[in-house]
Amino acid sequence: MAPDKQAIRMRVWKAMEEARVGRFPLPLTGRIPNFQGAEQAAHRVTQLEAYQTARTVKVNPDSPQLPLRAQVLKDGKTLLVPTPRLKAGFIQVRPEWVPPGEERRAASLSRLREYGRELPLSELPAVDLIVVGSVAVHRDGRRLGKGEGYADREYAILRELGNPPVPVVTTVHSIQVVEEEIPFEPFDLAVDWIVTERETMATRTPYPKPSGIDWERVTDEERKEMPVLEEIRSLLLRKREASD
Repeated sequence: MAPDKQAIRMRVWKAMEEARVGRFPLPLTGRIPNFQGAEQAAHRVTQLEAYQTARTVKVNPDSPQLPLRAQVLKDGKTLLVPTPRLKAGFIQVRPEWVPPGEERRAASLSRLREYGRELPLSELPAVDLIVVGSVAVHRDGRRLGKGEGYADREYAILRELGNPPVPVVTTVHSIQVVEEEIPFEPFDLAVDWIVTERETMATRTPYPKPSGIDWERVTDEERKEMPVLEEIRSLLLRKREASD
């Protein structure tokens, strides 16, 4: 019998702790774990053609992706970061808003708003590449986050708003690449590239990505936790009314 998602997460967090490859913030459990070699993984992402041709890159706000968020700004690209729990939607940081040498500071979660600004959904730029954090990932593209489903939902939101399908990359420590069969559901987000401190893997994933929000699965609690969902409904309703 295949292990459940939480069992895989717990095994990975424990393996990282035992191998001493985790980094601050600690403990790793319950987080997208920061890892030794995050800078090397970030550099590997910059070698991908999908990165080099991208103008706007959406990157998750977790610690292991900080080096990549900073590099996006250094490379003159626009950075888009989801706010925690999507309560305020997305923060945009344009490279011209960041003085040279301050890219890492500007890309840190605590300073994003100093250099960037929250964007209403109607003003979101087209996103060319998405980077997500993971707790565990299979070579065929299936991944596990920390269990709250925000990466999946963020991709669905962008698609719902008309963004075309785009490549998805995750950066992880090589220990986080697992052999277990990760359960996959229709709303889960598979990745196209897995980048570790040692290698870059094209998953050629057979799993389809979300094409939009499955509104039937959105609970009242989620609507309360994520006001952005109601904003999207209103935006889509206005678009429909305008086209009628």
